[in-house]
Amino acid sequence: MSSLFSSQKQRVQQQFMRRLWVFAALMLLGFAVLLLRYGYLQTVAHETYVKRAEDNRTKQLPLPPTRGDIYDRNGIIIAGNHPVFTAVLYPDETPKPAQMLAQLAPIFDLSPEAVGELLKRLQDDPHDPITLKVDISSAEMARFSERQPFFSGVRIQNTLIRTYPYNELFAHVLGYVGRINDKDSQQIDKARYAGTDLIGKIGIEREYEDQLLGQPGYQEVETNAHGDILRELNTLPATAGKDLHVSLDYGLQKVAAQQLAGRRGAIVAIDPRDGGVLAFVSNPSYDPNPFISGISFDDYGALRDDEDQPLYNRALQGMYPPGSTIKPFEGLGGIHYGLRTWKTTIFDPGYFSLPGDSHRFRDWKRGGHGTVNLKKSIMMSVDTYYYKLSYEMGIERLHDWMVRFGFGSKTGIDLPNEKVGIMPSPLWKAQTYNQRWLPGETISVSIGQGYFLATPLQIANATAIMANKGKRITPHVIKVDDAAAQALVSQAPRIEYNGEEEDWQKMQDAMEDTVKNGTARRIYTPLYRIAGKTGTAQVKSIAQGASYDKSKIDERYWDHAWFNGFAPVDNPQIALAVLVENGGGGSSVAAPIGRALFDYWLLQRPEAPLTPPKKPQPNTSTISQPDTE
Repeated sequence: MSSLFSSQKQRVQQQFMRRLWVFAALMLLGFAVLLLRYGYLQTVAHETYVKRAEDNRTKQLPLPPTRGDIYDRNGIIIAGNHPVFTAVLYPDETPKPAQMLAQLAPIFDLSPEAVGELLKRLQDDPHDPITLKVDISSAEMARFSERQPFFSGVRIQNTLIRTYPYNELFAHVLGYVGRINDKDSQQIDKARYAGTDLIGKIGIEREYEDQLLGQPGYQEVETNAHGDILRELNTLPATAGKDLHVSLDYGLQKVAAQQLAGRRGAIVAIDPRDGGVLAFVSNPSYDPNPFISGISFDDYGALRDDEDQPLYNRALQGMYPPGSTIKPFEGLGGIHYGLRTWKTTIFDPGYFSLPGDSHRFRDWKRGGHGTVNLKKSIMMSVDTYYYKLSYEMGIERLHDWMVRFGFGSKTGIDLPNEKVGIMPSPLWKAQTYNQRWLPGETISVSIGQGYFLATPLQIANATAIMANKGKRITPHVIKVDDAAAQALVSQAPRIEYNGEEEDWQKMQDAMEDTVKNGTARRIYTPLYRIAGKTGTAQVKSIAQGASYDKSKIDERYWDHAWFNGFAPVDNPQIALAVLVENGGGGSSVAAPIGRALFDYWLLQRPEAPLTPPKKPQPNTSTISQPDTE
């Protein structure tokens, strides 16, 4: 028994010792691994983990630049910046940013569309800060403050945001800034836009984005474990964007907008001496301020679906039959090609028919104007004169002459998305419709109808060329100094013309007589000399032999009313084009609007220019809001 007990005891001791040695071996192995790891951390990975530790307590926050202000020609600020509170999410400090977005949506009144866009940005740039809401309200601020401890990585920052103090007044020329979308993200330098979600979308804001944006800076800060900033370590200030001064005049813009109030249409006024755009109005307009922080889906839909199309830039993109506004330009073409002189006359019985065709192209005056020369054709806007002239000239030569005044091509103005209009030709029709040109189509084009389409900007530009007696100065919205203006004039090309130099003056005199004794005589004034031309462009065709009865036609099919002109004739300072959609007669509707602009520019402005109403001083205890007028 004792030997058996002794044997068992020995086996237990041996088993215990084996286990002890295994355990000791494991302990030594673990200790060796720890030593190796410690050595690795102290030597090979030392710099890496020091950097990680440093990153856990320091952050580099982007400092967005202040966007450059935009001033009118008199120093009135028409696009500026004002301070607002902005909510920003820092994904690296947020455990579940997507889940947090869902919780923040009701606090900041984020629409499902806005949340979807933010989630997409999180996926595309999971480490970059994301602006949740710009210009948060006091109610939103209060809701967030109540639950702030639950939203790590979300900060409320005081930033400057774009504002348009005169709301819709300059909307179609200034444009607006809006949130950077997917398309923008693919085209921009993301480092340049660090800390900002806004970019110029249209108008001056888009055309001069590079100058207005500025350069971002950064702020290096020390934070605690919750991401709260403890102290500032280093700062590289942002460089503000460049301020821009434009040639637009607040007072003239105001008068133009008032003249178009309640009407659809456009007005463009140009200083023919240097090409500076003085007024640029499209009506109806819209308030660009809601687009900055993100206009709601419903509000944008209301603008988009509005029958009067307030988002449509009629001055730059609206293409309309120019009607009789083109007759002064076309008349000089007759002299250029040797088809007419100032003494050449035709007889107008009130209609014109192509040889071998019984169809009658009617003059606006029943019974006609009798014997007509070039001057009378301008004064009384004699259609028959231009029917015959265009038939003799032919569409190819008519096209080649009219494009010299800028029809059928962009003016080159420093605004994006300009439309070219249509100066038709046989080649254009073949390429567009795969059809041959018909002789009757030339007759329609001769009075600014048919396929001929032009923008109000093109009509104003051609009128400025007439005021300059053939010199072509590219229109622009950025103000130039006197030296640059002189260079523009001295370097401006002239229209190639085979007639006499005095023909330009004679055409100006004919346009002046249009105001004195012709179709625009109701706007005549002895106070200064006006050269002008009225136009009435047909929208709905009238059957052969029928008469135009406005009372029986829907208002949106009424004729468009045009007026173009410049003043004073002896020293042109302003050239303009006025379009009133479906306004009826150019002489009764559009010409008086042109006269109102001339009166302001030449008579009122030098003595008593319109200026913005004085605004009350902002309360320094609150965040200022965009001024309204």
